[in-house]
Amino acid sequence: MKVRHAVAAALSSTVLAAGMASAQTVFNTSSWVPPTHTLTTAQAAWCDLLAKESNGRMKCNALPKAVVAAPGTFDAVRDGLADISFTVDGYTPGRFINTQVAEFPFLGDSAVATSVAYQRIYSKYFAPLGEHRGVKVLGVFTHGPGIIFNSKKPVTSAADAASLKFRIGGGNINQLSKAMGWNTTLKPAPESFELLSTGVMDGTFFPDESIASFKLSMIKHATTFPGGLYNTSFVFMMNPARYNALSAEDKAVIDKISGETVARIFGEGWDRVDAASRDGAQKAQGVQRIQASEAFINEVRAKQAALEDTWATAAEAKGLKNAKGVLAEFRAEIAKVK
Repeated sequence: MKVRHAVAAALSSTVLAAGMASAQTVFNTSSWVPPTHTLTTAQAAWCDLLAKESNGRMKCNALPKAVVAAPGTFDAVRDGLADISFTVDGYTPGRFINTQVAEFPFLGDSAVATSVAYQRIYSKYFAPLGEHRGVKVLGVFTHGPGIIFNSKKPVTSAADAASLKFRIGGGNINQLSKAMGWNTTLKPAPESFELLSTGVMDGTFFPDESIASFKLSMIKHATTFPGGLYNTSFVFMMNPARYNALSAEDKAVIDKISGETVARIFGEGWDRVDAASRDGAQKAQGVQRIQASEAFINEVRAKQAALEDTWATAAEAKGLKNAKGVLAEFRAEIAKVK
């Protein structure tokens, strides 16, 4: 009898465990940057939080490679090729307008501050307009301040920059570069090493982190701007069908760790790796850092002013009210974030 009861108990435990396993929801995540890149590790950190907050009912499965190239990620998540991923809004020029507010120069020196402020503005003004329709937005964020990096010479003026060829990531910096008369080409970040190592490009516009992440040992010069020459708007997203299929309890977990939680996870990660790159890889390879002169900064400001007018007109045509006021509120919000 004791043996029979023991066997029955063991079988019951096995069935219960199998039932729990089968009830677990698994989301496939995709990343188009290396496994050690802060975007990938931040996504994994969010997934760890998801498992914790759901008591193991939900977890992520990191796919071994990206399901598509970076520019196709939004559509891939929309169509269910991946359940969760992130992308750069500017990789598909003209598709996202309101989000360009997070791409402007001189926004801030911390990815946490710009990301959290951006999330607040996004939730208040942009989300209701549905520009990211087709996916479930988990959060938005930025990287750290954008910098001019190159392998050839110090860039002390707009004219110096005009004499070199640069890879850029799209968005407002694409328009600003054209206005400044610079020779730039829009290419996804993972292509940077090949472009620079083969001499196709002389430099790239990147946050500090990317010099280490993409092993750009050929970079020797950096020109910084207060608050960055540019920034980048990212969206972290989920396939809407996967979200809609969840129980109310599990949807509440997802919602709890969306928004500012996402912005802080990605922003804090980026600030850490920016500092590590400055103090590590860049020092080791002898990168010479200079800050742009007031004259250089003012040249950029003059060209950017016209672009912000153009953005405001386009954003208001998409339904955003008082676009210039929203931009001013965004800048003020950045200063408030701790």
